[in-house]
Amino acid sequence: MADKTKRDLASVDAFLTAGGFRRAKRPKGALVRSRSKCDDRKAPKTLAKKTRKIEIIRPQGWHKEWLVSGFSTRIGGHSTVFGGNDLNLGFTAHDSKKKVEKNRKEFFKALRLLAVGDRQPDKARKWRIVNSKQIHSAIIHVIDSGKAAHSELVGDGLITNCPGVLLGIQTADCVPVLLMDPKKKAIGAFHAGWRGTVQRIVEKGVGVMRMQYGSDPAGLHAAIGPSIQKCCYTVGDEVVDQFHSQFAYARSIFREVYDDDPIKLKYPLLFLTARAPGHSNIGPQIHLDLVEANRRQLLDAGLRPENIWPSNLCTSCHTDKLFSHRKEDGFTGRMMAVVGLKESG
Repeated sequence: MADKTKRDLASVDAFLTAGGFRRAKRPKGALVRSRSKCDDRKAPKTLAKKTRKIEIIRPQGWHKEWLVSGFSTRIGGHSTVFGGNDLNLGFTAHDSKKKVEKNRKEFFKALRLLAVGDRQPDKARKWRIVNSKQIHSAIIHVIDSGKAAHSELVGDGLITNCPGVLLGIQTADCVPVLLMDPKKKAIGAFHAGWRGTVQRIVEKGVGVMRMQYGSDPAGLHAAIGPSIQKCCYTVGDEVVDQFHSQFAYARSIFREVYDDDPIKLKYPLLFLTARAPGHSNIGPQIHLDLVEANRRQLLDAGLRPENIWPSNLCTSCHTDKLFSHRKEDGFTGRMMAVVGLKESG
């Protein structure tokens, strides 16, 4: 790839030199994005292992004998349509239902095997997986023992205090957020894309848990799973306007990033347009820190900073380990964030 870039630069350089163009310099103080690097210094060490066994990312501080929790990766599994042996847990048009069901079985088995405090895996009959059709909303369902068997839920949030119920959220860039109340033994799972975040789904989720179970926000713990990070999440004016209309701190979760394309940096005049300044798609990109946006909502809802654990792992930067809808142009699988309460006895 590096040799190809050099050849492209040399070719363009020769052509423009013949035409009398001169090389431009990068503006001083410009923030330039590096496509090969990402702010993942705090990424879990779990993913450094060179293995094809199923790997589960565990939230720090969530190792409770009465709790099951974790975030799946794409490593392991039986799906081959995406170019490898992937653990696709979502029923998409690209993958077969049979392979997804097999992947889910293997994931749930690994999840129970890895549960801290277990001497043996929990029997499958004890657990009922609850998903919903996610529509980028702020709709939250309270799951009781009867509703757990219902398969036609539509919304992006699930909460329960029923043992034996495994709440599941599917993602491939959006932010999965898990909540856990160690005192009331209540849990929640939320799918927070930018639309759900603007609608304050996790902030609302804290409120629903407080109303339903008497949860004290200061005692809640939150885990934010792998998602597209600020290094890669480019957004348009619509998104910027929506956040500014809702949050006083919106300015702090956006930043301008200049593309590091070597051709554009060396010959910016080639990419000039006749459109007025500010109306062209050439120039700095606007990046959104969606993880920080959800962390701020959790803080505003009353959670303590030390009780919020973010994975800081970027789906777009790590498509060898994670699914990314944006990076892979929609042709990808789905990961799953899960949380459940074990049955006593």
